[in-house]
Amino acid sequence: MPIKQLPLNKEIAYAAGMMGWSIMTNLIIVMLPYFYLPPNNSGLSPLVPQLLVFGAFNILSLIAASGRLFDAMYDPFIASLSDSSTNPGGRRIPIMRYAILPAVVFCSLVFYPLVKGESITNAWWLTIVLAGFFVSVTTYIIPYNALLAELTHSADQKVRLSTYQQVGFVLGMIVAALCNNYADIIQHFFPLTERAEALQYTIWGLSIFSGLVMTLPIIFINEREFTNAKPTHIALLPAIKNTFRNSNFKYYLISDFSYYIALSIISSGLLFFVTVLLGLPDSDGGKFMGTMVVLSLVFYPFVNYGAKRFGKKPLVLVAFAVLSLIFVTIFFLGQLPFSPTMQMYILVCCASFPLAALGILPNAILADIAQKDTEETGENHEGMFFAVKYLFVKLGQTLGIAVFAMLTVYGKDPGHDYGLRLNGVVGFVLCVLALLFFSRFKENKPIN
Repeated sequence: MPIKQLPLNKEIAYAAGMMGWSIMTNLIIVMLPYFYLPPNNSGLSPLVPQLLVFGAFNILSLIAASGRLFDAMYDPFIASLSDSSTNPGGRRIPIMRYAILPAVVFCSLVFYPLVKGESITNAWWLTIVLAGFFVSVTTYIIPYNALLAELTHSADQKVRLSTYQQVGFVLGMIVAALCNNYADIIQHFFPLTERAEALQYTIWGLSIFSGLVMTLPIIFINEREFTNAKPTHIALLPAIKNTFRNSNFKYYLISDFSYYIALSIISSGLLFFVTVLLGLPDSDGGKFMGTMVVLSLVFYPFVNYGAKRFGKKPLVLVAFAVLSLIFVTIFFLGQLPFSPTMQMYILVCCASFPLAALGILPNAILADIAQKDTEETGENHEGMFFAVKYLFVKLGQTLGIAVFAMLTVYGKDPGHDYGLRLNGVVGFVLCVLALLFFSRFKENKPIN
């Protein structure tokens, strides 16, 4: 029976899954440092001590890194399990459905410390629940992203579905970034005097909403109707090695890893940049994030057209170059000859093109790499390519949180903000590295 083309309504259902897990992962990235090590003008109390290990790493940075150790071992396992699945319902979706409930629960528990105050007990608790969250959400993300290569049957389809994915991802970013705004509403209508409690109720609500959205691909897409993938017969370790034999994939992976460290630094620092460097209320963070995302949508048609006309690689290189300049600007925030609000709007306007290009194109590029590898080897292990990619994405996100948390030691409060500004220097270096490595990527030129 011929494989059906995925219709628009099911493409939207597929993209909705990305919005769901984007909300939860961005809640962790944006709110974790702010909730556990808040600036002194936030109305929150620190929940873990600012102890230094080896003279440089604070407790929060080590917690963020250790939570991913479980994830690092688990990613290839779930990819191999998905690639080799013989489930009559499909290789991907039957696995995804088991991840949703635990992801919702663990995401919420991350923001429920055992002690209401600065305590090492909270550090141990946070390590456990973060590990539970990362493992749960990985069980959804790896099979979900592997579906991209299997549901699409041409380069144009890959770019289009990747675009819809990115819309879902950035909508998730907006929803997560507005967390403080929702907490304001809760405190306005309910008798909650503690800011932390309002944020906890908000995060529970957002996590439950995320879980409901993540069920949409499972409900509306019959995997067997739209894919023709066969279970792979390569063992786990050889499958991992095969991905690294692909030189194009290695250049892609290194640049993508550097980018996600940089992106995580921006996301983790957003509320600090707004409240400390610019002296604006924390609820403005969601407003600026929303503006950036809406403006990025304007560039989506250009990115799609440019990818067909010029290829994906040139657009990615330009995006890395622009992003590197944005990090230079972060170092000088609050010192530029504009009002604080205008400085932030300049920053988010400039960031809108990189957000569009680096959101749409990398997944489409990886789907091309995976499809070409399948054609050359005869083995369908798209899941392993996406597993390795998302292992490095999550390691990058975690390293970004860890770097940001580590640099707060050098200043994170009004009048003592040098640590926040150092994030601009680190981000600049990372974006330049991403640009240099991706310049070695060899792309098949589009036919005009």
